[in-house]
Amino acid sequence: MYRLLALDLDGTLLRSDQRVDDDDVAAIAELQASGVTVTIVTGRLQSGAVGAAAACAIEGAIACCEGSHLVELASNTTLHHHPIATDVCTLLRTTVGAHGLSTFVFDAQGIHHDHAGAPFAGYVSTWSPNLRMVEEELAWQTLPLAAVAIGDQDAVLAAAAVLAEQADRLFSVSFAVSQCPGKYAILVRAAGPTKGTALTELCRMIGCSTAEAVCVGDWVNDIPMFEVAGRSFAMGTAPESVRAKASDVLLRPAGSGGGIAEAIRRAWG
Repeated sequence: MYRLLALDLDGTLLRSDQRVDDDDVAAIAELQASGVTVTIVTGRLQSGAVGAAAACAIEGAIACCEGSHLVELASNTTLHHHPIATDVCTLLRTTVGAHGLSTFVFDAQGIHHDHAGAPFAGYVSTWSPNLRMVEEELAWQTLPLAAVAIGDQDAVLAAAAVLAEQADRLFSVSFAVSQCPGKYAILVRAAGPTKGTALTELCRMIGCSTAEAVCVGDWVNDIPMFEVAGRSFAMGTAPESVRAKASDVLLRPAGSGGGIAEAIRRAWG
């Protein structure tokens, strides 16, 4: 019998309107009442995840920033914290600055950005509602868990090429920003932590194996979680590369709600 359910947030537990569907809330409550641990494994920061956690009465350990930060919600206690190393952080700051990118610096509490980031603040608030505009120097005062830099495609890809040389210490991925036509972004965090390492640690904490875990997701960053879980569900409209890595594909499309209830029915009966 499966003992843990791990949930991605955006497109999975959260609908497109950023709410948790009533059917999913009810199904999660019933599963929790049966003794199964329900947790969250997300790319968001803690401050961007607590609303969904509260809606589902999740108070234990969750994984944020794709495994870079594990925190127990009930006590607000950090369990694992994997920031970008100081020397790599210096290179990152120099590189994004040299390419004229608007940069958002993520720490455990929220996101800092300078005045150049203001046009993109609404988009970046998906990771956390706690955004603070500061002078560029202040944004980098603490070792960040991650950073997002936004700009024109050529500038972003040029910066990404420089940072790719640090792949053994820095994970980075670049992508088009659909909400900002013509703009691209690069997301960086410390190499090592993934949603897969996070799920493994969450299982260890409750004393179960990853074979006893079920996970649900909809995007490429969920694949490491799919690769270690005993059973994995991809949302119905997930990219083919993601669906191919899951043991099961849901009927419910990403962002529609109801997918978690469907996964619970199929995994637990």
